[in-house]
Amino acid sequence: MNRTAALPGPDSLLRRGLGEWRIALVAWRLLVLQNAHPAVGAGVARFSTYRAHPWRRIEHTMDSGSRLFFSDRDGLRREIARLDRSHRRIRGTDAQGRPFTAEDPEVRAWVLITLYESVTAMRELSGSPYTPAELDQLYGEFRAVCAEFGLPGHVLPATAADVPAYVENTIRDTLEYGQAVHHLLFEMLHRAPVPSRLRRLEPAWPLLRTLAAHTLRMLTLADLPPAFLERFDLPRTRSARLLSWTLHHGMRQVMTRLPDRLRYRTPPTGTEPSPAPAEDSLPVAPARVPRPRRPRRADTRRARLETFFRQVLDQTGDGYVGSADLQAMAHNVCWQLELTPEREAEVYAAFDTWWEHIRTTMDTDDDGRVDRAEFVTAMLAGVDRDPGYLDQGLQVAVRALFQAADTDGSGYLSADEYRTVFGGSRVHPAELNHGFRQLDTDGDGRISEKEFLQAFTDYFTARTDTAAGSRLLGRA
Repeated sequence: MNRTAALPGPDSLLRRGLGEWRIALVAWRLLVLQNAHPAVGAGVARFSTYRAHPWRRIEHTMDSGSRLFFSDRDGLRREIARLDRSHRRIRGTDAQGRPFTAEDPEVRAWVLITLYESVTAMRELSGSPYTPAELDQLYGEFRAVCAEFGLPGHVLPATAADVPAYVENTIRDTLEYGQAVHHLLFEMLHRAPVPSRLRRLEPAWPLLRTLAAHTLRMLTLADLPPAFLERFDLPRTRSARLLSWTLHHGMRQVMTRLPDRLRYRTPPTGTEPSPAPAEDSLPVAPARVPRPRRPRRADTRRARLETFFRQVLDQTGDGYVGSADLQAMAHNVCWQLELTPEREAEVYAAFDTWWEHIRTTMDTDDDGRVDRAEFVTAMLAGVDRDPGYLDQGLQVAVRALFQAADTDGSGYLSADEYRTVFGGSRVHPAELNHGFRQLDTDGDGRISEKEFLQAFTDYFTARTDTAAGSRLLGRA
C-alpha cells in the first residue's frame, strides 16, 4: 500500500463517521466481532484488563482510535509505534494449543476492518446508508490510514465493494464463539463497577447495571451481521429488532440536527486528545485505591495488602497475579506518559523484574501465578524477615515509575508531574493535593526519589496508619 497517500482531513467521511457520539451504539458490536477472532480472543483472555477495569480499557481503546484517525501523520505514526511495542508482547498459545500473536498481519487487518465496517453499519442501521460513491471515498480514506501500518497489500480488501464478502468469509471461516465473546455478551456488564461519570448514581448502580446489560445485549444481538448470528445460533428477537430500529433511527434524527460541538465526541478538525490518566492503574493511581478502615493501633498491613492485591495488582480480574498483570501495569505507565521506546523498554524491564520476584518468592504451589493469600502471606513474611525485601522487586518498579514520571529529568516530581501519573477522573483534586503533601516530607514543594521510594516502603511495612506512606493510596 502507498504510505504517502493524503490522510483524511476535517471534511472527510471517515472522521465524521468515527467522531459522532452515536458510534457508541455499535461499539459493543465492534468489540464482539474483534474478540471473536481466535487470536484476539486468546490475547484478551490472557492479557486484557477488561474484566477488572472495563471502563479504563474502553477509554484507552477510544483514545487510541482518536490518535489513529484524527491525528496528523506524525501523531498517527507515534500511535502506531506505541501499538507495535505493546502488541509485540501479546503472544502465546491459546487453550487449544494454537500459537497466537498480535503482530499477525491478518489479525491486525481484521481489527482495522471492523472499525470501518462499524461506521458503515451505523449508517445502515439508522436507515441512511452510504451511497456506493461515498463508500468508495470512505474506504479510500480508511486505506490511507491503514497504509501507515505497513501491512502487506493482500490482507485488506482491495475496494469498498470487496469488504462485505471479506467480512462474511471471515465470520464463516475464522471467527469463533469463545470465552471473550461470551463474556462481552452475557457477563461483563453484570459485574462492571460504576463508571466514574456516574459516581453519584452508585447506590442505584446494581439495578442500573442490570438494565444496561440487558439493553446492550439485545441491541448488540440485533445489530450483529446475520452470518454471525447464524453461525453461532444466537437469537435476534422481535423486541431486539424493535429496540435497534428505535435507537438507531431516533439517534440519527437527533444527532444530525445538533451543532458539531454537540454531535461529535472527537471533532472532525482532528484535535488530538491529551493522554488521559488511567484509572486504577498500578501504583499508577495511588491516590485512587481506597485504604480500608481499621483501628488506628491495630496492625493494618494485611488489610492494605489485600486491597492492593485486589484493586492494583490483579489487573486482569481473575483473582490471580501473573506476568500479564505486571505487563498491564507497565502499559498503563507508558500510555499516559508517552515515553520514548528506550524509556518504555526500561519500564517494562523493571516490571518484569518485579514479577520474577513475586513468582520466585510467593508462588508456593508452582502454578505460575500468585493468589491473594500467597501474596499477603509472603509479603508479610518477607518484610518482617528482610529489611531489603522490597528492594528486590517492588522498589525496582517504583524507581522506574519515578524516573519515567520525572519528565524534565530534574530528579524530582513536581506537582504537575505527580498529577499526570497519579491523577484520574475518579480522583478529587483535593485528594491529589493531600497525597502530594504526604509524599513531600520535607515540604519543599517537590518529591525526591528517596521520598517516593520511602512512601511505598511505608505503605507495605508500617504497622499502623500513622505513617505518611501508609496513606499512599488515599485517605480513609
